[in-house]
Amino acid sequence: MTTPRINVFVHLARDKDVDHWRAARAAGSLVGVNDDTPYGYGRAERMGCSVSFSRSGPENRAVQVVRLALRVILGFDLVHAWRHRAAMARADVVWTHTESQFLGVAAVLRPGPVLLGQAVWLFDRWGRLDPLRRALFRRLIRRVDILTVLSDDNLAIARAVFPAKRIERVPFGIPSEGMIEPVVRAAAPIRVVAVGNDRHRDWATLVAGARGADDIAVEVFSGTVDRGLVRDAPNVVIGKLRTNADLAAAMAGATVMCVPLSANHHASGITVIEEAVLAGLPVVATDVGGLRGYFGDDAVRYVPLGDPVALRAALRDIGADPAASTAMARRAQAHLVAAGLDAEGYVRRHVELSRELLGARS
Repeated sequence: MTTPRINVFVHLARDKDVDHWRAARAAGSLVGVNDDTPYGYGRAERMGCSVSFSRSGPENRAVQVVRLALRVILGFDLVHAWRHRAAMARADVVWTHTESQFLGVAAVLRPGPVLLGQAVWLFDRWGRLDPLRRALFRRLIRRVDILTVLSDDNLAIARAVFPAKRIERVPFGIPSEGMIEPVVRAAAPIRVVAVGNDRHRDWATLVAGARGADDIAVEVFSGTVDRGLVRDAPNVVIGKLRTNADLAAAMAGATVMCVPLSANHHASGITVIEEAVLAGLPVVATDVGGLRGYFGDDAVRYVPLGDPVALRAALRDIGADPAASTAMARRAQAHLVAAGLDAEGYVRRHVELSRELLGARS
């Protein structure tokens, strides 16, 4: 008996139009390890699904102002979801990538398709939401069939807030087909690369840890770092990654990837950690956000939150023992494969949950 194909509609943020994504990836300007479709969701085609994506479409200035104003007021993009209500109605299941999408879908979706709603930043700020917005979000989340999160931290918070709701942790992953064999990276000075624009990057602690350390050279690639931080730290430079080739070159020439983080619950930094692991690069990361649910102490060197002294010591340890650091990088790669921490595993879990939901309805 042939398993019927699932019609999946993937509702993403307006700036994640699939055609624009593909064009940027082909041009090399989509920096990072990325799939042919946003976040690899198109892989579901090989898993028994027919997949369609939300589109950006033309939008004049007046309409854009209204849409963005509503997004600020409501906390999610209602207009973008409204434009796709007909496409959603034709689907068996709707997938979303962040709360801005699933809250909008829940507001406009009519009975029929099932909805997987992925929360990323929502539970970092849940306690700071005003009562009206919190009440609205509770009402909309009741319409989500399964709420998914990326970390154990978020899972614990979400289950405490919504004890009656089914909530699943679905580990995020990126394409692993281009994995590079780790090599011994003996270098002086210790060449540290740090990448990311996430709101929870703790650049101040990284700079404080590197300041005055002549044996450490740091390259920060971020559009959000305060350049004033490095005025008295000549061994820390701020650069820009314009292409994927720039990222590959930065990692190839580095001794270690550093992912300094402030307090969060959503596994901030996991994409960069996975990119470094795939590149065979040892990783030092702040021990926050549920990252240990992805990689343990044998695969990533963790340091305490906001501790520049511990961060400096960890970077020096990586540089002092290249053989041990290379072995750690190999363990990280082996775990990524064994645990399915890649795009294939991430998308497959969406397919499995969707089939389970649809099977329960039949």
